[in-house]
Amino acid sequence: VAVPGGELWAEELGEGPPLLLLQGLGQGTWVWRWTAPRLAERRHVVTFDQRGVGRSSQPPPGFGVGEFAADAAAVLRELGVASADAVGFSMGGDVALTLALREPSLVRSLVLAGTGGGGPGRVPRPAHVRAAFADATGLPHEEFGRRTLPYTFSAGWAQAHPRELEEILAARLERPTSYAALEAHVAACYAYYAAGLEVERIAVPALVVHGDEDLIVPVENGRRLAARLPNAEYVELRGRGHNLMLEDPDTFAVLVERFLDRVS
Repeated sequence: VAVPGGELWAEELGEGPPLLLLQGLGQGTWVWRWTAPRLAERRHVVTFDQRGVGRSSQPPPGFGVGEFAADAAAVLRELGVASADAVGFSMGGDVALTLALREPSLVRSLVLAGTGGGGPGRVPRPAHVRAAFADATGLPHEEFGRRTLPYTFSAGWAQAHPRELEEILAARLERPTSYAALEAHVAACYAYYAAGLEVERIAVPALVVHGDEDLIVPVENGRRLAARLPNAEYVELRGRGHNLMLEDPDTFAVLVERFLDRVS
Protein backbone atom coordinates (compact mmCIF):
# COMPACT_ATOMS: atom_id res chain seq x y z
CA VAL A 1 0.00 0.00 0.00
CA ALA A 2 1.49 3.32 -1.08
CA VAL A 3 1.51 6.00 1.63
CA PRO A 4 3.23 9.40 1.84
CA GLY A 5 6.96 8.74 1.98
CA GLY A 6 6.87 4.99 1.60
CA GLU A 7 4.96 1.73 1.38
CA LEU A 8 3.21 -0.55 3.87
CA TRP A 9 3.00 -4.32 3.74
CA ALA A 10 -0.65 -5.36 4.28
CA GLU A 11 -2.29 -8.78 4.44
CA GLU A 12 -5.89 -9.94 4.06
CA LEU A 13 -7.46 -13.17 5.25
CA GLY A 14 -11.02 -14.49 5.15
CA GLU A 15 -14.36 -13.03 4.13
CA GLY A 16 -17.12 -11.23 5.99
CA PRO A 17 -17.33 -8.04 8.07
CA PRO A 18 -13.96 -6.21 8.00
CA LEU A 19 -11.75 -6.53 11.08
CA LEU A 20 -8.55 -4.47 11.37
CA LEU A 21 -5.82 -5.84 13.68
CA LEU A 22 -3.24 -3.35 15.00
CA GLN A 23 -0.27 -4.77 16.90
CA GLY A 24 2.15 -3.25 19.38
CA LEU A 25 5.45 -1.41 19.40
CA GLY A 26 8.01 -3.02 17.08
CA GLN A 27 5.75 -5.99 16.33
CA GLY A 28 4.87 -7.27 12.88
CA THR A 29 1.77 -9.02 11.60
CA TRP A 30 3.26 -12.29 12.86
CA VAL A 31 1.89 -11.59 16.37
CA TRP A 32 -1.59 -12.56 15.10
CA ARG A 33 -0.39 -15.97 13.89
CA TRP A 34 -2.56 -17.85 16.40
CA THR A 35 -5.63 -15.58 16.34
CA ALA A 36 -6.00 -14.18 12.80
CA PRO A 37 -6.84 -17.55 11.15
CA ARG A 38 -9.55 -18.19 13.71
CA LEU A 39 -11.04 -14.71 13.41
CA ALA A 40 -10.89 -15.01 9.62
CA GLU A 41 -13.26 -17.98 9.65
CA ARG A 42 -16.12 -15.47 9.75
CA ARG A 43 -14.49 -12.10 9.02
CA HIS A 44 -12.34 -10.24 6.53
CA VAL A 45 -9.19 -9.74 8.59
CA VAL A 46 -6.79 -6.95 7.62
CA THR A 47 -3.33 -6.58 9.14
CA PHE A 48 -0.30 -4.54 8.17
CA ASP A 49 3.28 -3.96 9.26
CA GLN A 50 3.52 -0.48 10.71
CA ARG A 51 6.35 1.76 9.55
CA GLY A 52 9.76 0.46 10.51
CA VAL A 53 8.55 -3.13 10.87
CA GLY A 54 8.72 -6.13 8.56
CA ARG A 55 8.38 -5.19 4.91
CA SER A 56 7.12 -1.64 5.48
CA SER A 57 9.12 1.56 4.99
CA GLN A 58 11.00 3.25 7.81
CA PRO A 59 9.21 6.10 9.60
CA PRO A 60 10.53 9.60 8.86
CA PRO A 61 11.71 11.79 11.76
CA GLY A 62 8.93 12.98 14.04
CA PHE A 63 6.51 10.25 13.00
CA GLY A 64 3.87 9.84 15.70
CA VAL A 65 0.73 7.93 16.64
CA GLY A 66 -1.34 10.31 14.54
CA GLU A 67 0.65 9.35 11.47
CA PHE A 68 0.33 5.66 12.34
CA ALA A 69 -3.44 6.18 12.44
CA ALA A 70 -3.32 7.90 9.03
CA ASP A 71 -1.46 4.86 7.70
CA ALA A 72 -4.20 2.58 9.05
CA ALA A 73 -6.83 4.69 7.31
CA ALA A 74 -4.84 4.51 4.07
CA VAL A 75 -4.66 0.72 4.27
CA LEU A 76 -8.42 0.40 4.78
CA ARG A 77 -9.20 2.74 1.92
CA GLU A 78 -6.74 1.05 -0.44
CA LEU A 79 -8.41 -2.30 0.30
CA GLY A 80 -11.87 -0.86 -0.28
CA VAL A 81 -12.97 -1.05 3.35
CA ALA A 82 -15.49 1.69 4.20
CA SER A 83 -15.55 0.87 7.92
CA ALA A 84 -14.17 -1.85 10.16
CA ASP A 85 -14.14 -3.16 13.66
CA ALA A 86 -10.65 -2.56 15.06
CA VAL A 87 -8.58 -4.57 17.49
CA GLY A 88 -5.70 -2.55 18.93
CA PHE A 89 -3.04 -4.12 21.10
CA SER A 90 -0.62 -1.97 23.15
CA MET A 91 0.68 0.75 20.78
CA GLY A 92 -1.90 -0.55 18.32
CA GLY A 93 -4.53 0.47 20.87
CA ASP A 94 -3.14 4.00 20.81
CA VAL A 95 -3.46 3.92 17.03
CA ALA A 96 -7.00 2.49 17.11
CA LEU A 97 -8.20 5.12 19.59
CA THR A 98 -6.62 7.90 17.53
CA LEU A 99 -8.19 6.52 14.35
CA ALA A 100 -11.61 6.41 16.02
CA LEU A 101 -11.27 10.09 17.01
CA ARG A 102 -9.87 11.37 13.73
CA GLU A 103 -11.73 9.13 11.27
CA PRO A 104 -14.90 8.08 13.12
CA SER A 105 -16.63 6.82 9.97
CA LEU A 106 -13.92 4.16 9.57
CA VAL A 107 -14.33 2.54 13.01
CA ARG A 108 -17.46 0.59 13.96
CA SER A 109 -16.21 -0.80 17.27
CA LEU A 110 -13.01 -1.19 19.27
CA VAL A 111 -11.27 -4.01 21.09
CA LEU A 112 -8.46 -2.49 23.16
CA ALA A 113 -5.98 -4.90 24.74
CA GLY A 114 -3.04 -4.05 26.98
CA THR A 115 -3.33 -0.34 26.28
CA GLY A 116 -4.43 2.98 27.78
CA GLY A 117 -5.55 6.49 26.99
CA GLY A 118 -2.38 8.29 28.06
CA GLY A 119 -2.44 11.63 29.83
CA PRO A 120 -1.62 12.51 33.45
CA GLY A 121 -3.33 9.41 34.83
CA ARG A 122 -1.01 7.01 33.02
CA VAL A 123 0.73 4.40 35.19
CA PRO A 124 4.26 3.62 33.90
CA ARG A 125 5.81 0.18 33.83
CA PRO A 126 7.88 -0.83 36.87
CA ALA A 127 11.41 0.54 37.09
CA HIS A 128 13.03 -2.91 36.95
CA VAL A 129 11.28 -3.63 33.65
CA ARG A 130 12.40 -0.32 32.14
CA ALA A 131 15.95 -1.10 33.28
CA ALA A 132 15.86 -4.59 31.75
CA PHE A 133 14.87 -3.23 28.34
CA ALA A 134 17.44 -0.42 28.54
CA ASP A 135 20.22 -2.87 29.44
CA ALA A 136 19.35 -5.14 26.51
CA THR A 137 19.11 -2.37 23.91
CA GLY A 138 21.92 -2.59 21.36
CA LEU A 139 22.57 -6.30 21.85
CA PRO A 140 22.14 -8.71 18.93
CA HIS A 141 18.44 -9.05 18.18
CA GLU A 142 18.20 -12.64 19.39
CA GLU A 143 19.80 -11.78 22.73
CA PHE A 144 17.56 -8.73 23.08
CA GLY A 145 14.52 -10.93 22.50
CA ARG A 146 15.59 -13.62 24.93
CA ARG A 147 16.23 -11.06 27.66
CA THR A 148 13.07 -9.00 27.21
CA LEU A 149 10.35 -11.35 25.93
CA PRO A 150 9.71 -12.99 29.33
CA TYR A 151 8.62 -9.61 30.72
CA THR A 152 5.84 -9.46 28.12
CA PHE A 153 4.14 -12.54 29.56
CA SER A 154 2.87 -13.50 32.98
CA ALA A 155 5.32 -14.78 35.59
CA GLY A 156 6.69 -18.19 34.60
CA TRP A 157 4.91 -18.41 31.23
CA ALA A 158 8.11 -18.30 29.18
CA GLN A 159 9.70 -21.09 31.20
CA ALA A 160 6.54 -23.22 31.04
CA HIS A 161 6.08 -22.78 27.26
CA PRO A 162 9.55 -23.14 25.69
CA ARG A 163 8.22 -24.33 22.31
CA GLU A 164 5.88 -21.38 21.91
CA LEU A 165 8.58 -18.98 23.08
CA GLU A 166 11.02 -20.28 20.46
CA GLU A 167 8.36 -19.93 17.75
CA ILE A 168 7.68 -16.34 18.80
CA LEU A 169 11.39 -15.55 18.88
CA ALA A 170 11.92 -17.09 15.43
CA ALA A 171 9.08 -14.99 14.01
CA ARG A 172 10.60 -11.83 15.49
CA LEU A 173 13.99 -12.66 14.02
CA GLU A 174 12.72 -13.43 10.52
CA ARG A 175 12.55 -9.68 9.84
CA PRO A 176 13.90 -8.05 12.99
CA THR A 177 12.84 -4.50 13.79
CA SER A 178 15.87 -2.21 13.83
CA TYR A 179 16.79 -0.30 16.96
CA ALA A 180 16.25 2.93 15.03
CA ALA A 181 12.66 1.91 14.29
CA LEU A 182 12.13 0.81 17.90
CA GLU A 183 13.34 4.20 19.07
CA ALA A 184 10.92 5.92 16.68
CA HIS A 185 8.05 3.80 18.00
CA VAL A 186 9.04 4.52 21.60
CA ALA A 187 9.18 8.26 20.89
CA ALA A 188 5.73 8.12 19.31
CA CYS A 189 4.33 6.29 22.32
CA TYR A 190 5.82 8.67 24.87
CA ALA A 191 4.46 11.66 22.97
CA TYR A 192 1.06 9.97 23.01
CA TYR A 193 1.34 9.22 26.73
CA ALA A 194 2.18 12.84 27.49
CA ALA A 195 -0.62 14.35 25.43
CA GLY A 196 -3.31 11.75 26.06
CA LEU A 197 -6.55 11.53 24.13
CA GLU A 198 -10.08 12.74 24.73
CA VAL A 199 -11.31 9.16 24.69
CA GLU A 200 -14.53 10.38 26.33
CA ARG A 201 -15.59 11.51 22.84
CA ILE A 202 -15.42 7.98 21.41
CA ALA A 203 -18.99 6.67 21.40
CA VAL A 204 -18.59 3.38 19.50
CA PRO A 205 -18.89 0.13 21.48
CA ALA A 206 -15.58 -0.87 23.02
CA LEU A 207 -14.18 -3.90 24.78
CA VAL A 208 -11.15 -3.26 27.00
CA VAL A 209 -9.14 -6.38 27.86
CA HIS A 210 -6.16 -6.43 30.19
CA GLY A 211 -4.04 -9.01 31.97
CA ASP A 212 -3.61 -8.36 35.68
CA GLU A 213 0.09 -9.33 35.47
CA ASP A 214 0.89 -6.92 32.63
CA LEU A 215 4.36 -5.46 33.27
CA ILE A 216 4.54 -3.44 30.06
CA VAL A 217 1.30 -1.47 30.34
CA PRO A 218 0.20 -2.01 33.95
CA VAL A 219 -3.39 -3.07 34.44
CA GLU A 220 -4.41 0.22 36.06
CA ASN A 221 -4.17 1.81 32.59
CA GLY A 222 -6.77 -0.57 31.19
CA ARG A 223 -9.10 -0.01 34.14
CA ARG A 224 -8.87 3.75 33.73
CA LEU A 225 -9.37 3.58 29.97
CA ALA A 226 -12.53 1.49 30.37
CA ALA A 227 -13.87 3.94 32.96
CA ARG A 228 -13.30 6.89 30.62
CA LEU A 229 -14.86 5.40 27.49
CA PRO A 230 -18.62 6.07 27.39
CA ASN A 231 -19.64 2.73 25.88
CA ALA A 232 -17.09 0.21 27.14
CA GLU A 233 -17.05 -3.27 28.60
CA TYR A 234 -14.06 -4.34 30.68
CA VAL A 235 -12.55 -7.80 31.04
CA GLU A 236 -9.56 -8.40 33.30
CA LEU A 237 -7.76 -11.70 32.79
CA ARG A 238 -6.23 -13.07 35.96
CA GLY A 239 -2.74 -14.47 35.72
CA ARG A 240 -2.13 -13.09 32.23
CA GLY A 241 0.60 -10.73 31.09
CA HIS A 242 0.92 -8.21 28.27
CA ASN A 243 1.02 -10.24 25.04
CA LEU A 244 -2.49 -11.63 25.43
CA MET A 245 -2.93 -12.87 21.84
CA LEU A 246 0.29 -14.89 22.17
CA GLU A 247 0.00 -16.03 25.79
CA ASP A 248 -3.66 -17.09 25.63
CA PRO A 249 -4.81 -16.94 22.00
CA ASP A 250 -7.90 -19.09 22.54
CA THR A 251 -9.33 -16.89 25.29
CA PHE A 252 -8.43 -13.74 23.40
CA ALA A 253 -10.09 -14.91 20.19
CA VAL A 254 -13.25 -15.98 22.03
CA LEU A 255 -13.50 -12.59 23.76
CA VAL A 256 -13.14 -10.76 20.44
CA GLU A 257 -15.64 -13.01 18.63
CA ARG A 258 -18.29 -12.77 21.35
CA PHE A 259 -17.95 -9.01 21.61
CA LEU A 260 -18.21 -8.51 17.85
CA ASP A 261 -21.23 -10.80 17.69
CA ARG A 262 -22.94 -8.70 20.37
CA VAL A 263 -22.23 -5.32 18.81
CA SER A 264 -22.98 -6.35 15.24
